[in-house]
Amino acid sequence: MDTSIKKTQLFNASCVALVVTALAFATRGSFVEGIWAGEFNLTNTQVGWIVGTAFWGFTLAMVFGGPLVDIIGLGRIIAIAFICHVIGIVMTILATGFWTLFISTLFVGIANGSVEAACNPLITSMYTDEKTRRLNRFHAWFPTGIVIGGLVVYLFSNIGLTNWRWAMGIMLIPTLIYGYMFLNKKFPETERVTSGFSYKDMLRACISPLFLFMAFCMILTAATELGTNQWIAALLANVSDNPILLLVWISGIMALARQFGGTFVHNTKSTVILLFSAILAFVGLLMMGYTTGAVLVFTSAGIFALGIAFFWPTMLGFVSENIPQSGALGLAIMGGIGFLGGAIAQPALGAIFDAQTAAAIPAGQVLDVLKTAAAGTQEAATWAQAQITGGAHTLRYVAIVPAALIIFFAFLHFRKTK
Repeated sequence: MDTSIKKTQLFNASCVALVVTALAFATRGSFVEGIWAGEFNLTNTQVGWIVGTAFWGFTLAMVFGGPLVDIIGLGRIIAIAFICHVIGIVMTILATGFWTLFISTLFVGIANGSVEAACNPLITSMYTDEKTRRLNRFHAWFPTGIVIGGLVVYLFSNIGLTNWRWAMGIMLIPTLIYGYMFLNKKFPETERVTSGFSYKDMLRACISPLFLFMAFCMILTAATELGTNQWIAALLANVSDNPILLLVWISGIMALARQFGGTFVHNTKSTVILLFSAILAFVGLLMMGYTTGAVLVFTSAGIFALGIAFFWPTMLGFVSENIPQSGALGLAIMGGIGFLGGAIAQPALGAIFDAQTAAAIPAGQVLDVLKTAAAGTQEAATWAQAQITGGAHTLRYVAIVPAALIIFFAFLHFRKTK
């Protein structure tokens, strides 16, 4: 590789860029979305449209950014990410209603997707002999960013700083930092280009049976990780006094596993990692669904966190190592379809949660009356218990997804070892 390409500097800048995408995920999902409904007189449906826009913007950027990486270069995709992050964050801070929030969230989603579209192939191009290990270390900064965002939200809540614009403004700091770190840096050509694979080879690889199988599994792994993490605070709100700390706990374990599990990942077959990850995720979800008490719930959540920790980067690493012809487009499709899986999981989990909570209400009680009951009343206690039961049952249903992945990854492992 060209010695003028500063691999370490580019890798570090990529990590800071990924922190910004995580802050957007943590800050919005755990803090400001609940406030927007009241401040801007929005319905929950409108807030749902705003939230979903981030997922669709991410997918849009991945699908279009992936093919463009080889054409316009990695550096220009990074520039698009930086510009869209700045526009999206500033527009959110200055938002006045539904449409400004909708458009600003779309910009943030496009920025987040552009970071993934550029940084994944950048890292696999620079570290061709340790792709999965480096991708895991890179993606450690997503849960790290969620930890940072979650702790900021927790701090703001405890000191009475309720103006959500300060939380959004903090995102500008790492945004400006990664923009400066990437400034005037020379980027390598993608691995597909240096390996001599044609554009037609890349397209053909992206419709191969193995790639399509992995893309389908990516929907399920992402739904398990992103779907559950986005809802975990709501599902277990009545189990812990500080449910946001549960998300911080899960994300912290994920970050440590990805950051320091490099040797294990590098020396273990990807199919084995994926199989055991699915088993741990399944066990963790079931335990959260059947256990009570904060200590047992946090223990179960820790097992779940170890399960989902290696899903996303190992899926990308497997595709890059076993289907190298798919190039940047293959990584973009995998990332885009992963976030699509997360988007699909949001309303599905919400619907299951609503249904299971309603089913847990004692006969003769009226749901709307319980929901609006004053704190300290018997009706409020009944509603809290119904939510606990509904959340636990929802987690049991979600466990079906990693259960299916156990079967799929076992099949993949034995097929690859023949």
